[in-house]
Amino acid sequence: MESIILYGSRYGSAQRYAQALSQQTGISALPADQAGDLSPYGRVVFLGGVYAGGVRGLAKTVRALKPGQALLVATVGLADPNDPVNAANLRSFVRRVLPAERAETTPIFHLRGGIDYQRLSFPHRTMMALLYRQVQKKPSEQRSAEERAIADTYGKAVDFVDFQTLDGLLQAIEKGSDA
Repeated sequence: MESIILYGSRYGSAQRYAQALSQQTGISALPADQAGDLSPYGRVVFLGGVYAGGVRGLAKTVRALKPGQALLVATVGLADPNDPVNAANLRSFVRRVLPAERAETTPIFHLRGGIDYQRLSFPHRTMMALLYRQVQKKPSEQRSAEERAIADTYGKAVDFVDFQTLDGLLQAIEKGSDA
């Protein structure tokens, strides 16, 4: 089955994962906004950065899919994807964009990215400052995984990218190539 890896990345974590996945599988990786016609591909593997409750480039990619094309999705965010509440939130971000016929059948994976406040655009720095102020008002024991990540990393450069966490996605790709 012909496959392609697409990614939506603003600051580079999703792109790094996509390129590592490409090297490990031999599947070409492209930015989602440069993908063009997806009809030649039986399977699309999508990795997208999580920004303000959405997954960068996912909606456009989903709209470009034809019936019968397989889709695998991986989110890349700052907060710990092993936290059950965070994982549920990430799944809801993805499912909100998927049509009903895809929502239950699309494998969804979660990867951890990073943040470098020096590289953020002015609007993103401003948004993060506002979020940080809100988070600081909450008692630490009442903070979500996302809020804890904001509090712990605010103003810093942190990188949680771990290519070993691609294993589940790699297994799903390998399983699909047998079909």
